[in-house]
Amino acid sequence: MKKSAYFLAALLSGSLLVASCTNDKAADSTVTTTEDSATDAASGDMAGMDHSAMDHSAMGHDTAAPAGSSPQLVAMNEMMQKMHATKPKGNTDHDFAHHMLEHHRGAVVMADLELRDGKDATMRRMAEQIKADQQREIAALEAAATRLDNAPTNYQPNNPADPFTSKMQASMDGMMRNLPKTVADPDMNFNMLMTVHHQSAVDMARAELAHGKDTKLKELAQQMITAQEKEIADFKAWHNQNADKM
Repeated sequence: MKKSAYFLAALLSGSLLVASCTNDKAADSTVTTTEDSATDAASGDMAGMDHSAMDHSAMGHDTAAPAGSSPQLVAMNEMMQKMHATKPKGNTDHDFAHHMLEHHRGAVVMADLELRDGKDATMRRMAEQIKADQQREIAALEAAATRLDNAPTNYQPNNPADPFTSKMQASMDGMMRNLPKTVADPDMNFNMLMTVHHQSAVDMARAELAHGKDTKLKELAQQMITAQEKEIADFKAWHNQNADKM
């Protein structure tokens, strides 16, 4: 009986030791995750726009921003995860509206973070304008998304060679590939990340102009291009004048 009790205690001790080692390895893996993983180029093989078929772990899409990283970067990562979770239907206008909705919601979060943390008057003013514009466009996109829920399919979201699919995917790839390494200054982080964010929106809007069918949505896409290209220029000009914040 004593031998059985001794054997059982030894077995439990060994199991706990193995579990402890496993947990330590997992913790080490988490700690060694760096912000650079969020800025790596999207090098995986993208299977069209059907994000459910993608290997998100290989792409870094499921990797949360590391502890202590910029809140702006965290917001960008969360936005991209939500966009990748949006399953395309196969109608250009419908899918543009749904993807752009998540994109705009991400911009509102980023603008709120700048208004909370930023100090620079120009960046705060731009954050206020972006928030107002994006919220207005979100309402229009929501109406369009509802209107187009039963729209017929007109492209192939699972085919990387489909013109609309390739353009929409390129907008996401470019955003991930061009994510800057963040710095300590919140105004500079907002500036750099919103520049990349805006460029992705412009690319998506151009895809809608080229392949969309809904007149109202195409008009909205053109408005986005006009407003955000100007803001990109303003962001770049501010960046060049504030290199000391890097």
